[in-house]
Amino acid sequence: MTLKPVEPDRILSPLLLIAPFFLWGSAMVAMKGVIPHTTPLFMAGLRLVPAGILILIVTALLKRAQPQTWQAWGWITLFALLDGFAFQGFLAEGLARTGAGLGSVMIDSQPIVIALLSSWLFGELIGLWGWLGLGIGVLGISLIGIPAGWWMELAQGGAIPFTFNFSALFDNGQWLMFLASLSMALGTVSIRYVSRHVDPVVATGWHMIIGGIPLWVMSGLWESQQWQQITPMGWLELGYATICGSAIAYGLFFWIAARGNLTSFTSLTFLTPVFALILSHLLLAEVLNGVQWLGVVLTLISITFINQREALREGWPKWLSLLRGEQAPPLPVKVEAEGP
Repeated sequence: MTLKPVEPDRILSPLLLIAPFFLWGSAMVAMKGVIPHTTPLFMAGLRLVPAGILILIVTALLKRAQPQTWQAWGWITLFALLDGFAFQGFLAEGLARTGAGLGSVMIDSQPIVIALLSSWLFGELIGLWGWLGLGIGVLGISLIGIPAGWWMELAQGGAIPFTFNFSALFDNGQWLMFLASLSMALGTVSIRYVSRHVDPVVATGWHMIIGGIPLWVMSGLWESQQWQQITPMGWLELGYATICGSAIAYGLFFWIAARGNLTSFTSLTFLTPVFALILSHLLLAEVLNGVQWLGVVLTLISITFINQREALREGWPKWLSLLRGEQAPPLPVKVEAEGP
């Protein structure tokens, strides 16, 4: 018997799809120890500018075309303002003002915004199963990120200690994290328009540099002691976050986002806190509670619902009839035509 060789694309494609979210989750774990020893805007710029330079070096070696028109540079600049400057700036400042758990939940809920925009702008079909999956996904990452004590308080009729100060919005961590999530969602959707004028990977490199330099300028004006307290291990962790969590992860993410179904692909964002949670357990010996494991299970169910929503929509009537005890319609019989 001759074995049929397995096509490489069938193995690599799923790995490429989840790679950005694994790298983001592992970068979160790597940065846990260094965040208290640096400043938000400096760290945000460090995750962008060197990563952008690395991406542009790789694209130059691969001889990918650079931006040639004012339209291309205009879209790259808008992309940089949304996903580079605004997203990383709001994210860094928000993390400094709110818990990492709640912050992660708010950031990773962006697939809902992307699904709405993709449905409106690109006509992507979401459907009942897609919305159900998105809802389950938000619940799953909430169980992962929000402290278990909050859920106990809620079960006992208490109130979650959520504060919102309208008089000082930009000092409010939750508001900043919401703005970060909205900025990345808009940036992700804009890559479809960017890719019409320039290679999406090249655009990713330039948008990191254009968006990161203002963050460093602001850090120089308003922050101090940006790197003096960072240990050698901290620099290694920042290096991993910059190379793997930014250059490789964002390059892959926007390359795929420019081509695939945004609703299905960005639903994999729900995997980011799952990877961060599991790696924290394996590498940092953090103990996972039952609520978090339930969140992991719900997150995986949600991704299945979103990515298989068409099959679920088509198969649901048949499953419903079987549950009611009704007999499934017989399969059509193919009749072979007789020869003369």
